[in-house]
Amino acid sequence: MSKIAIALGGNALGDDPKSEKEAVLLPAKEITNLISHGHDVIVGHGNGPQVGVIFNAFNKANAVDPTIPSMPFAESVAMSEGYIGYHIEVALANELKKANINRNVICVLTQTLVDKNDPAFQNPSKPVGLTYKTLDEAKKMSSPDSTFVEIPNKGFRKVVPSPKPINFLSIETIKHLFDKKEVVIVGGGGGIPTIIDDNGNYEGVDGVIDKDFVMSKIADLVDADILIILTNVDSVFVNYNKPNQKSLGETSVAELEQYINEKQFSAGSMLPKVQAAINFVKSGKNRKAIIAKLDNLSAVIAGKSGTIVVNK
Repeated sequence: MSKIAIALGGNALGDDPKSEKEAVLLPAKEITNLISHGHDVIVGHGNGPQVGVIFNAFNKANAVDPTIPSMPFAESVAMSEGYIGYHIEVALANELKKANINRNVICVLTQTLVDKNDPAFQNPSKPVGLTYKTLDEAKKMSSPDSTFVEIPNKGFRKVVPSPKPINFLSIETIKHLFDKKEVVIVGGGGGIPTIIDDNGNYEGVDGVIDKDFVMSKIADLVDADILIILTNVDSVFVNYNKPNQKSLGETSVAELEQYINEKQFSAGSMLPKVQAAINFVKSGKNRKAIIAKLDNLSAVIAGKSGTIVVNK
């Protein structure tokens, strides 16, 4: 049986707590089915819509009532990590109970270590939160140290850095829990971006770390066999939405790297998933990554669905 790391997309989890509780039921059921067949599972998730809701809500409240503080982005990530993890935890616990599987489900609030000198900090590029008509309005509704970009024909939006993950606080604890066959939820929204400051202390900073890169790194560090990146399409495509569109079944790292050079994958969607898959497969022997749709994880594991990446 396999040790499997799964990355769930934040957009697939709903836009509010009510819809999210319903959205997590399918992945919980599919993950439980994997566990029932003897696999060990560690789960990460995105937080794109959810963290924006939290960040905007506090800043809007602050604009109306200054006694309510605006919320730094690192804390907004932590909040989203907590409540999404809670929803996944409850859904998984209920499914495991139905299946008479005696395993604990544990959500670990994850601090992701990044390099304070990562070039991303000099070039914030990840849009978060709402779009505002004027720069003055954007500044008024955001935290004081925010950076903004103008979106053509739309307005202004806050942008934050997107540094690469290096390691994780408490990674040894995460690995211990996974080795003990607990179901671990980690790296929510890419985790809280954390640097080591000039005094050697840990400090949370504004930023969004790509959750697929994070789960690729965690999968490597906990020695998983398979990384599954779940998305809203059945597989990876080349010549996407063109007459000669082609779905990739089993493919190699070398082939994908060639497609990357050809700029086949969109930087905002499929490219980071493909890069994360490549990173994981290259990080150890006999590893594979799968990029697929959520609907039937058993078929994905069996190689009947999705794009399978191997290092030939």
